[in-house]
Amino acid sequence: MKKGNYNRFLRWHFYAALFITPLLLTLTLSGIGYLFFTNVENQLYDDFFFGTSEKTEELTIDQGISNAENLHKGFSVSKVIVLDGSYNTRLTMSDENGEQKYVFLDDNYQIVGSQNAEKTFSNIMRNIHSSLLVGGAFVNYLVELAACWAIFLLLSGVYMTIKGKALKKKQNPTNRHINKKWHSLLGSVIVIPMIVIIFTGLPWSAFMGNFIYSAAQENPSIGIPTLKQQPPTSDLSEVPWATRKNEAPSSNDAHAHHSNMSDGSGMTDESNMKVSVQQLMQKVEEAHISKPYSIVYPMSEDGVFTVSKGSNTGVTGLDVHPNDEMTTYFDQYSGKLISEVNYDDYGILTKWFTWGIPLHEGHLFGWPNKLINLVVCLAFVFVIIWGFKTWLSRKKAGQFSAPTRVASGVPIGFIALLIVLGIIMPLFGISLIFVVCIEGIMYLTKKQKTTS
Repeated sequence: MKKGNYNRFLRWHFYAALFITPLLLTLTLSGIGYLFFTNVENQLYDDFFFGTSEKTEELTIDQGISNAENLHKGFSVSKVIVLDGSYNTRLTMSDENGEQKYVFLDDNYQIVGSQNAEKTFSNIMRNIHSSLLVGGAFVNYLVELAACWAIFLLLSGVYMTIKGKALKKKQNPTNRHINKKWHSLLGSVIVIPMIVIIFTGLPWSAFMGNFIYSAAQENPSIGIPTLKQQPPTSDLSEVPWATRKNEAPSSNDAHAHHSNMSDGSGMTDESNMKVSVQQLMQKVEEAHISKPYSIVYPMSEDGVFTVSKGSNTGVTGLDVHPNDEMTTYFDQYSGKLISEVNYDDYGILTKWFTWGIPLHEGHLFGWPNKLINLVVCLAFVFVIIWGFKTWLSRKKAGQFSAPTRVASGVPIGFIALLIVLGIIMPLFGISLIFVVCIEGIMYLTKKQKTTS
């Protein structure tokens, strides 16, 4: 084994782990929480999801929507989520400041109750996992960067496990050897499933996610089919990832004026919306679109209703199998089905991520998916803990005890690995430039002190 190469991997592995461990623990633990959000919410919000109102008069869904808007002044409905089974219908209501409420209607379309959207369990877990509850471009890039460096940690760990013979049985092993062995063994076992989990989460990331989506948009043959549509300006979190940024087709109405736009929270004025939600749901049924599905309101006078079924919505009771994904557009005046995009229309890249995202979220193949993800995530937490214990067991009192810098030349294999990872994960590649610069400055500084 080339000692210099091993030490270089060890040094980068150590510093990367030191700086991103808090982020990795936060992402992993919040990911576990999000993994079971449907189970938690079914219990936590049982009254909202499955309860009934004290009022027993049967209403139309449009009357229920009107009652909700009268009850919550300043809010208007922008989305209707029609769920299957015993779930209540859920309305998404927004005000001009962007605040959102969820209002639930029972089978009679009477109001059961409401929630602050920002404070639901699923949204809290999602915000911690994706943006640390802070948000902003910097934090989003930081989270993505931690995920990228986690892949380097896993790959470099496997290399050191093999080259360092960390799993070789030793007589009278010390605590350090025991911790190192468990750290190496568990890390090597989970390296493939952990990398799969990380990569299937990258479509939601800030830098690489936009890159993937742009590639899918610009290459319809392998990505997302092109539709000549008007961009919807509503929040489309329930529209499938594959069609979320597609432009929607325009409704055909002789009296629609392109310059007269709605307030951005959904058009609920009956004089503008020629088709009621009740009538639209009848059109949806005639189009053989089964529950569950979401209805996103048109955002302008020539906008359309977007009715979709997604495999990664983040809404309890709404997710469907990837093969069942579809996004349909209905004329808001006639209720006519204008166009449809379904799973069969996707290119291979989009199909890959349509399967990968629910795999990442743990609901692609039911409870086994959740349990596998849970075991892998818990194992990753223990890998981090044993790595920390390994460092403490060799750390000298009053010293940092970081791996020593290597003076030998950098081998081609090491450079090749970094280049490949930098190409696959551009943000990781950008960060490498800063790491190399820091290493170079530290080396030159030490060299000057030695010569002086």
